[in-house]
Amino acid sequence: MSIVAGAAMSFQGVFNTRLSEKIGLYESNMFVQGTAFVLALAAMFILGKGDIMQLTQASKVYWLGGVLGLIITVTVMLGIGNLSPTYAISIILISQLLVAAIIDAFGLFGSEKVSFDWNKYVGIAVMIAGVLLFKWQRS
Repeated sequence: MSIVAGAAMSFQGVFNTRLSEKIGLYESNMFVQGTAFVLALAAMFILGKGDIMQLTQASKVYWLGGVLGLIITVTVMLGIGNLSPTYAISIILISQLLVAAIIDAFGLFGSEKVSFDWNKYVGIAVMIAGVLLFKWQRS
């Protein structure tokens, strides 16, 4: 599922960016988020097994997922529009990995605390070096 999510995010970022070139950044974001809302609503009614009425029982900080959806969609479009899809997605992946590592290392937001050893630092450094190497151009 993570492979599908990564591929879908890459396609979505490019599709959204190209759409925004035709109709505008915030207009395309509204269309994308609106389409997602309608589909999510349908999926909830057809497949949902939870209880939406329990929303008020969840921590209010977790309600920020919708706000983050807006931020993610807009910033991915801006990143791809200003860089290239490969370079922008590479930077996004490194940022995701760093933040996920911080969440794991400190056990934030109810996550299980995971040790962050030297090999994980090396892995992140190799990823950053890979992006720099990818971007590096010979003069």
